[in-house]
Amino acid sequence: MDLFGNVNDKETDYNIPLAERMRPADPDSFAGQDHLIAPGKPIRTMIEKNEPVSMIFWGPPGVGKTTLALLISRLVKTEFVQLSAVSSGVKDVRAAIEKAEYNLKHKKRKTILFIDEIHRFSKSQQDSLLQSSEKGTIILIGATTENPSFEVISPLLSRSRVFVLEELSKKNFEKIIENALSKDVILKEKKIEIEDRDFLIGLASGDARKLLNGLELAVKLTSEDQNGIIRLTNDIFKEAFQANYIKYDKNQEEHYNIISAFIKSIRGSDPDAALYWMARMLKGGEDPKFIARRMIVLASEDIGNADPLALTIAVSAFTAIDYIGMPEATLVLSQAAVYLAAAPKSNASYLAISNAKEDVENNPAYGVPMHLRNAPTKLMKDLNYGSGYKYPHDYENNFTQQDYLPEEIKNKIYYEPSENGAEAEMRKRLKKIWDKRK
Repeated sequence: MDLFGNVNDKETDYNIPLAERMRPADPDSFAGQDHLIAPGKPIRTMIEKNEPVSMIFWGPPGVGKTTLALLISRLVKTEFVQLSAVSSGVKDVRAAIEKAEYNLKHKKRKTILFIDEIHRFSKSQQDSLLQSSEKGTIILIGATTENPSFEVISPLLSRSRVFVLEELSKKNFEKIIENALSKDVILKEKKIEIEDRDFLIGLASGDARKLLNGLELAVKLTSEDQNGIIRLTNDIFKEAFQANYIKYDKNQEEHYNIISAFIKSIRGSDPDAALYWMARMLKGGEDPKFIARRMIVLASEDIGNADPLALTIAVSAFTAIDYIGMPEATLVLSQAAVYLAAAPKSNASYLAISNAKEDVENNPAYGVPMHLRNAPTKLMKDLNYGSGYKYPHDYENNFTQQDYLPEEIKNKIYYEPSENGAEAEMRKRLKKIWDKRK
């Protein structure tokens, strides 16, 4: 059997996982990603015109990145070479490129080089793809669960189109289950009843591959009853997945409810509640980097300069997670969440930029005062650019009474520090400056 469900030897079917047997043969049987493969959408159009380009697929595990790459390769009739960034090195990349060059020269066929987890490639490994990608020797498709802006080198990004693959919805999973039961060469021959499909979908944690392989194992663990029916109960699914069901649907409302509870617990200075909600997310399969990113935002939005170290702690947590991975990353997340929850709170910085943006959006673009303008040329100096500027370090307490805002709003105050934590001292100092400037 090939990767698209074309079965030749039934004996072989039992040795191939259900997730592999159920790879779709056409875009219409693909579950999810309608924004990319529905009629008129970019990847569908690319396939229909037989004009594939280098791409980066960015999305969580199990949403179809590998499957989509295989589908594109099959439909545009290219050779397909797959590497995993976890186990492949520069030598493997060079071998793949040499194969692509041979295919192009002797078979007149293009080659898609699919690299799973491309974010794990080092800079030198990614550099080795540049020339062949630019020359068209290979059509590169990279798959990543991490933001390619941070994990993929800029030259490679500029040569590729980035497509974001969305998490699968409940409707998508229902379609996957129904297809498996009605179309799989093995399962369609059996009478299978599922007690609670929502329970099965929840155990999959947003991963279609995990769902299908768990479903297949559950079938193998269950005997037919006297009526020849295989009844798949929740207990059977727990055994198959070897996990307790945690209500945490990464696609639906509960995902947003729990992350909201987590953020509000930290904002409300309750470290115990924050730890509980974080544990719920981790047990439900949430990406630890998602949690860390949310804490980085919170550190600026809700703590700010009341404790300037909070942002450093949050960013360090994100970096540490990248270094050590799970499960040890749980300790880092816990430390950061407790620190942020216990820290003094202020949203003054958030309010300040919000008010400044509002003025920018609702008022004319006021000119830069002459004494603040740059004067790199003689003409600009002759036009008085920079004239009258007072260098603060030449004055007592490094302060002058000159204005820095446009004349029309020179007395505007956006940032008003709170009286919490380190902002209390900042407020005292800035008040003295405000009074002198006025």
